[in-house]
Amino acid sequence: MKNETVLVISDMHIPFHHQDAIPFLKEIKRTYKPDRVVCIGDEVDNHAMSYHDSDPDLMSAGDELRAARKVIKEVEKIFPVMDLVDSNHGSLYYRKAKTNGIPQCAILPYNALLGVGKGWKWHNELTIKLSNGQHVYFHHGRSADVTKVSQSHGMNAVQGHYHEKFKIEYWGNSLGLYWGFQVGCLVDDESYAMAYNNTNLKRPVIGCGIIIDGYPELLPLVKNKKGRWIGKLV
Repeated sequence: MKNETVLVISDMHIPFHHQDAIPFLKEIKRTYKPDRVVCIGDEVDNHAMSYHDSDPDLMSAGDELRAARKVIKEVEKIFPVMDLVDSNHGSLYYRKAKTNGIPQCAILPYNALLGVGKGWKWHNELTIKLSNGQHVYFHHGRSADVTKVSQSHGMNAVQGHYHEKFKIEYWGNSLGLYWGFQVGCLVDDESYAMAYNNTNLKRPVIGCGIIIDGYPELLPLVKNKKGRWIGKLV
C-alpha cells in the first residue's frame, strides 16, 4: 500500500451521527479516491452502555446496536477496507464486560459485533509509512494537544476524540518538519446523546482529514443555516 492519499474519519458516534455524514463520505471517496482509510475511533456511540447516566428518552442498548449496524453497513459499502483505532466509546462492550468479570473469549470480536467483514481491522494504535517516507502515528486521543503527541513520538500524529478541535500544527527539529493533525468529528450535535456538549463554550467541528503525499488537509462538512451539508467539498 503506497499511502499516497489517506482519509482519516473520526468520531461518527453512530447512530448519533450527522444526517449527511454518509453522502459527505461518498463525495470524499469520489473526489479523492483514497488508497487507505483510517477511522480514528468512536465509530459507534454505545450511549446506552456508557458508564455515565444514559438519557431515558434514547434507545436501549440492543436497539442502539441494531440501529448502528444498519449505518455501519452503509459505511462498509463505501469503504470495505478500513483500519480502525480502539476508542473509549467504541470499546464500551469490552470495557463493561471486563468490569463485570466477563472474559474476552466470551464476547464477540469487533467485526462480528458490528456485522462487518474482514476488511475492517481494529488496532490499539497504528503507525504507517507515508508516500513521502515519513511516518504518522494514529491514536484516538492521547492528549488535548496533538502537537505534544507528535513531538513525544518524534513523528507526525493524528487523533480525534476532541470534537471541537480541527487543526493542523507544524513543528520542526534538526531532522525535519512534522505535524500534529486533529480531525474533528461527524456527530449530530442536536442528538440527546451529545447533550454533554451543551456545557462547552466551543461547539463540535464537523469534518474529516486527509493526508495527500505526506501532507495533511482539513475537510470540513460545511453546513447551511438549517444544519445540513451544503452538498459540496470546499
